[in-house]
Amino acid sequence: MTYSTVTEAITTDHREILGYYDEYIRAKEAGDADAQARWVRQFTWELARHSAGEEIVVYPLFEKYLGAKGKQMADEDRAEHLKVKELLYQLENFDAGTATYHDTLSKLMTNLKPHIEGEEANDLPALEPHLGADGSKKAAASFKRTKKLVPTRPHPSAPDKPPFETLAGLLAAPMDKIKDIFAKFPTDEMEEEAATRGH
Repeated sequence: MTYSTVTEAITTDHREILGYYDEYIRAKEAGDADAQARWVRQFTWELARHSAGEEIVVYPLFEKYLGAKGKQMADEDRAEHLKVKELLYQLENFDAGTATYHDTLSKLMTNLKPHIEGEEANDLPALEPHLGADGSKKAAASFKRTKKLVPTRPHPSAPDKPPFETLAGLLAAPMDKIKDIFAKFPTDEMEEEAATRGH
């Protein structure tokens, strides 16, 4: 999919990520631990790639175009990402369907939702006028490309300032990709069912 603005690319990702969380909640309410694990794996996959894409493409644009305020925004967003990465990393130590698993994911969402709201309401609207239509479209394409090159799992110990996230992520990616071959994701049927609900 081609996006006309970086805001469109980011907000589309946000909706997708939140949709995966909604599917996790449905699975939890149904008492289906296997489906919970599958949806959280999908959620983690997309959130890790999305976060790295923002850190590689979007936050440097804040710094470039918005001066000291942009640097502050980028630093705050990186700190928020670090909290989320740490919780994602912790989540991998717990079994789906347990109270600890759900509590950790709930804590993660308590951090993630305000971060998403702040980016959409404040950060991206401040950036867009400085990019112009062509610059925003190019930033969206760059964001989409970086998602193909970033780690498939969160690495909270990796440096969080580009290009180090990229290098650390690329170094971590081969083992992650091997592990992901064996990891369970939602089945095609589960994804089709979710699509009927608008996800």
